[in-house]
Amino acid sequence: MEKKLFFWLALALLSCPLVPSGPVVAATPDFVSLAEALKPAVVNISTEKTIRPRRPTMPGPGSPYDRFFDEFFEHFFGDQPDRPRKQRSLGSGFVISADGYILTNDHVVKGAEEVKVTLADGRVFEAVIRGSDEKLDLALLKIEVDEDLPATRLGDSDKSRVGEWVMAIGNPFGLEQTVTVGIVSAKGRVIGAGPYDDFIQTDASINPGNSGGPLFNSRGEVIGINTAIVAGGQGIGFAIPVNAARNVILQLREVGHVTRGWLGVSVQEVSRELARSFGLEEAEGALVAEVIKDSPGEKAGLKRGDIILSFDGEKIGTMHDLPRMVAATPVGKKAEVIVFRDGRRKKVVVEIGRMEAEGGPAKAVGEADSLGLTVAVLTPELSRQFGLEAERGVVINAISPDGPAADSNLRAGDLILEIDGVEIAGIVDFNRAVREVKPGQVLRLLVQRRENLLYTTLKAE
Repeated sequence: MEKKLFFWLALALLSCPLVPSGPVVAATPDFVSLAEALKPAVVNISTEKTIRPRRPTMPGPGSPYDRFFDEFFEHFFGDQPDRPRKQRSLGSGFVISADGYILTNDHVVKGAEEVKVTLADGRVFEAVIRGSDEKLDLALLKIEVDEDLPATRLGDSDKSRVGEWVMAIGNPFGLEQTVTVGIVSAKGRVIGAGPYDDFIQTDASINPGNSGGPLFNSRGEVIGINTAIVAGGQGIGFAIPVNAARNVILQLREVGHVTRGWLGVSVQEVSRELARSFGLEEAEGALVAEVIKDSPGEKAGLKRGDIILSFDGEKIGTMHDLPRMVAATPVGKKAEVIVFRDGRRKKVVVEIGRMEAEGGPAKAVGEADSLGLTVAVLTPELSRQFGLEAERGVVINAISPDGPAADSNLRAGDLILEIDGVEIAGIVDFNRAVREVKPGQVLRLLVQRRENLLYTTLKAE
């Protein structure tokens, strides 16, 4: 009897499925089949535009030596510095609908006088830019075709996980239909590219020319648009999550431009020290540094020093969450905002406005085309990165290579403290000062460069 019982117990144990003691290892995707299926929907984009070179101004705008250098260039180079030239560039894109709509980056086609799309089968089409969104760096192209094109499927980037396999297809360095693979290295990356940074980081090789191309998951769905790389970095690339692009694609297709919600506040990060000083237990939310006059935020009662903890029912983990949420909110919608003020949580209802060209979203970034630079709110990360010790000002995080700032003494990482003697405490002050600048006006800037203060001049366009 005991032997029979032992036999049946042993048989039952052998028939039970084994429970893995460690993490489950997913099978490697069939990259060969994926590449064969996906490459026909990926295109190469070539553009052409006319560039009128800027004659260098040395040693600085308004210098008494300007005439000397003008004569120097005329003597040795004649009219060459002012001669227009054609600039050609390459990028990538992918078909999002069978009738010829193609998605790419705005910076791939910006300013282009001619855009050509080369399909995987070698056919070349002239493309029309149906619309673009500079802030998210997206552009929608249209080519006229007589038959349906193979189109990509858009996935759900929110469901992508760190460590999962991804594949990039594009045109790096002009090498058509290049396939690279890797994993999702991180999500929610903020790299200072714009007010809506929320990049997917990947180690799938991305290089110049990959811009605008798709980042696929192992199911062949697009989860990102390859957009940026780290200068000097290896194996670090960034893609716009496709979920952030969905509404933009619809608006570009229907009306050719993007309408975003506007709150009318400037925000900054809540550090642990700031959280403690306000009586907040955790470093979370977005700290209101400035409220624009007559903005939706001011009308709703938002104040400087408020810490916005949630917006329209969604928690604000960091300051970077707020701009994306506000921008995606329909104009006119009444949104509930929970703020931390005077040691208590308070509910504020705000009617979202329309972001106009001269306005801005709840943001950490300001742009000045007339000066050729982009600035960001001073955060602890930027302070550490550029070796700054200050509590006010805006940091230059990008300088346009063909803008006025490129000819000045300014550098990325400089902290702007004053413009023409007016204190610049934050983004709102900066935008206000820039709006009043006239073409050709020479500005005097007080900047901090690491531990040093210096004055410099800049001639606006």
